[in-house]
Amino acid sequence: MSEIQAHATGLTSQYIAQVTGDLERNVKEQERISAEIEALQEQLGALQHDHSVLVSMQEALGGANAVDEADTTAAPTVPTVPRQATPEPQQSKPKKTATTSAKTTTSKKRAAKVSTAKAPKADTKPTLVNLIRGHLEQQNEPRSATEISAALTKAHPDRGVKTTVVRTTLEGLVAKSQAQRTKQGSSVFYTATAASEPAAAEPQQEAVAG
Repeated sequence: MSEIQAHATGLTSQYIAQVTGDLERNVKEQERISAEIEALQEQLGALQHDHSVLVSMQEALGGANAVDEADTTAAPTVPTVPRQATPEPQQSKPKKTATTSAKTTTSKKRAAKVSTAKAPKADTKPTLVNLIRGHLEQQNEPRSATEISAALTKAHPDRGVKTTVVRTTLEGLVAKSQAQRTKQGSSVFYTATAASEPAAAEPQQEAVAG
C-alpha cells in the first residue's frame, strides 16, 4: 500500500507542477495580448484624430470649390433674350462678374485660414513609438521598459504611459531593427540601434542642401 500511495503522490506533484506552469504561461500570454491591444488602440486613436483633421480640411476646401462652381455656372444664365436690345443688361454683366470674383477671393481666403489653423493640430501630439525612439536615442546607457515608462510619464503626464505598452512597443522596435535588446540576468534592457542615427540625420542634411 505504501508503494501505491507514494506513486500516487508523485503523480499528483507532477500534475500540480504542470498545471502551475500552464497557469503562468496563460497569465503571461494574457498580459502580452492586453499590451498589444492597448498599443493598437492608441495608434487607432491617433489615426482617428488625423482623419478628423483631414476630413475637416477637405470639407473646407470642398466648400470653397463648390462656391466657385456655383458662381461660374450661375453667371451665364442671368441675361435673357428679350432684353438684349437694351443697353442696361450689358452694364450689369461686369457688376456680376465683379461680385463673383469677390466671392471667390473671399472663399479662398477663408479656406486658407481654415487650413492653416487646423493643419498644425495633426502634429501636436507625437505617437508613443516616436517618444520611445527619441528617448532611446538620447540615452548613453541601456534602459529597461520600467525606466523608459517612468521617464515618459514624467515628461508627458497627460499621456498615461503604461509599462506593458512601452514593453510591447520596444519589442516592435526590436523587430524592425530600430532598437537593440540586451538581457542582464532576469532584466531586459533596450538601446537605440546605430543604424537609426544616420536615417534620422539624412532629412536634416537634405533640408540644409535645399
